[in-house]
Amino acid sequence: MTFDIDMIKKVYANYPERIEAARKAVGKPLTLAEKILYSHLWEGNAERSFERGNSYVDFAPDRVAMQDATAQMALLQFMQAGKAKVAVPSTVHADHLIQAKVGAEKDLQVALNKNSEVFNFLSSVCDKYGIGFWKPGAGIIHQVVLENYAFPGGMMIGTDSHTVNAGGLGMVAIGVGGADAVDVMSGMPWELKMPKLIGVKLTGKLNGWTAPKDVILKVSGILTVKGGTGCIIEYFGEGAKSISTTGKGTICNMGAEVGATTSTFGYDDSMRRYLAATGRQDIVDEADKIAEHLTGDDEVYANPELYFDQVIEIDLNTLTPHLNGPFTPDLATPVAEFHDKAVANGWPIEVEWALIGSCTNSSYEDLSRAASIVEDAFAKGVKPKAILGINPGSEQVKFTAERDGFLDSFRKFESARIFTNACGPCIGQWDREGAEKEEKNSIIHSFNRNFAKRADGNPNTHAFVASPEMVAAVAIAGRLDFNPITDTLINEKGEAVKLSEPVGMELPPKGFDVDDNGYQAPSADGSKVEVIVSPTSDRLQILEEFPAWDGQNITGAKVLIKAFGKCTTDHISMAGPWLKYRGHLDNISNNMLIGAVNAYNMETNKVKNEISGEYGEVPAVARAYKAANIPTIVVGDENYGEGSSREHAAMEPRHLGVKAVLVKSFARIHETNLKKQGMLGLTFADKADYDKIQEDDTVNFLDLDQFAPGKQITLEFVHADGTKDIVKTNHTYNEPQIEWFKAGSALNLIKQMEAN
Repeated sequence: MTFDIDMIKKVYANYPERIEAARKAVGKPLTLAEKILYSHLWEGNAERSFERGNSYVDFAPDRVAMQDATAQMALLQFMQAGKAKVAVPSTVHADHLIQAKVGAEKDLQVALNKNSEVFNFLSSVCDKYGIGFWKPGAGIIHQVVLENYAFPGGMMIGTDSHTVNAGGLGMVAIGVGGADAVDVMSGMPWELKMPKLIGVKLTGKLNGWTAPKDVILKVSGILTVKGGTGCIIEYFGEGAKSISTTGKGTICNMGAEVGATTSTFGYDDSMRRYLAATGRQDIVDEADKIAEHLTGDDEVYANPELYFDQVIEIDLNTLTPHLNGPFTPDLATPVAEFHDKAVANGWPIEVEWALIGSCTNSSYEDLSRAASIVEDAFAKGVKPKAILGINPGSEQVKFTAERDGFLDSFRKFESARIFTNACGPCIGQWDREGAEKEEKNSIIHSFNRNFAKRADGNPNTHAFVASPEMVAAVAIAGRLDFNPITDTLINEKGEAVKLSEPVGMELPPKGFDVDDNGYQAPSADGSKVEVIVSPTSDRLQILEEFPAWDGQNITGAKVLIKAFGKCTTDHISMAGPWLKYRGHLDNISNNMLIGAVNAYNMETNKVKNEISGEYGEVPAVARAYKAANIPTIVVGDENYGEGSSREHAAMEPRHLGVKAVLVKSFARIHETNLKKQGMLGLTFADKADYDKIQEDDTVNFLDLDQFAPGKQITLEFVHADGTKDIVKTNHTYNEPQIEWFKAGSALNLIKQMEAN
């Protein structure tokens, strides 16, 4: 079935007129990204051109998607907005709170027992406010969105950084914090700085062991984790057309790992096939009427250097399999070079676990190609050296893969484990036996992120990212440096055998099938639905307003922590066991910045309390300052807040009395989240000033009372010996965002406007 077909028809009906207006405003041929952006302006038809990387623009997204961990806080905020129903089609997907341990059936039941309060809350909130609810076990949000909601030329936002996966079906799909989702669900415009554009021209065709995953692993190595910040990556060329829709989704999905706002592909035959196979031929019929508008103009792709801010070209004919990692997704190594690099760096070569799944690689095609490797090894008498874990992307994928024998292929290896259709190990929801010993080891997976401690909580687990077929091959060999293109394995008979190249099916020959896809439709009238949150719950907590700014300079502030090096949202607000508190701001705040390295002692979760002079855990010290009415600031390094979109990384500091975050540079989503929660997100005008800030400084804002767009904010750091350093800081706040700060949060401003 097709959800929201009337909305999609309306979007398409507006396209020709809006593209014509955009062409006139921009005055040149348009990229696909520009067509989608200009077709979704809040003001309607474009009347002017917007400057990439500079202009703030209001957009009108077509839909909102939320996963269960972030949806709790988003919907708790929406409940405060005073609306009877969401203004745009919206969905919630219960995929993050299911821990992988034994196998699908038992793990799902344990999750239902543990999280019933949260699942019941989400179910009732969705029912009340007109939101579709995908129940636990229904699948991973981004795979479910691709199968059911994504459509070429559409624009959506989602409270998860990998919302960008929907770019595989030609959308501009962007990960945001929950406050952004509340804006859109409340019928407000959604603001974004006009992205710059990176064009990736794909020539040739993937072959042999090379997979779509290797395209983005290669791009990650080129751009690094911050090279795509503030940009949309648009893929084009004959090579792009040769890749399946789910393969395109994989590439777009991991664009989040280079900081890209989103990634997208032009409408083509692979999208037509996928839409038809997932029961949405009616979208194909509508899209074909405006197909010329659902891809970039010919002139753009003929001369990309004239239209993109940066152009990358990749020849798929010569691309080889990659392994990226450890500890960062942009450390790219071709498989042929891996052995020497691993030895030089002291990476453990042997692998105990290999994992296939996550929102990045859990499609029918992914499972079919990985299963072909397992079948081939089994037929040749080779047993796996590592445990192979599988997380199918959706109940539809699992049901169809089960019917077509792929899951039985994996089960031929007794050590294989089929986990729930959920995120599982990819987001730290993995009860891995022995992880608490913190032994140095390596794992390989088809996920998107591999930060320290992310999968199993062990800081010494070296996680490497690869395609599903490479993960399967490494599971069989038990060694990361196994190159299936050249290397052989010894079978049970003592014979040297070589694995055959992977084979798979883009789509199921017999079509997709499923008994129960796990979808719960909301009530037509939710006015009588009651949403109950117990005041004694340790999982859910009704939100209280953050206080408005008093209009004065902040003075007498203390440095809570000066974070050294990489500080992702995982470091600021860890997932794993903390996911259970995502709906309870005070409880989850006990994980605030406990993973950040303190630059003054190079330890984690140990900062100086200037009141007592003693060292304590970051949240405890923050609470002590808050109780004493002493404001605090957090200081950080480059690309602060990269990784997941979780707004808890902004809400927790806000809740515990942090007034400002001062860093060398921000990751896009986190900077926006700070703004939404009424905090100051500042960057050093001179990055060298980071070194001037001392542990026992007192901080005074000298001109915050003159807060204005484009105007620097000056901070005075008074050292213990009485000397001072004056530090100039930059910010990107525009007038509306300054109003968020003044009101105490963007939500406070929405409520004020609703009341008026």
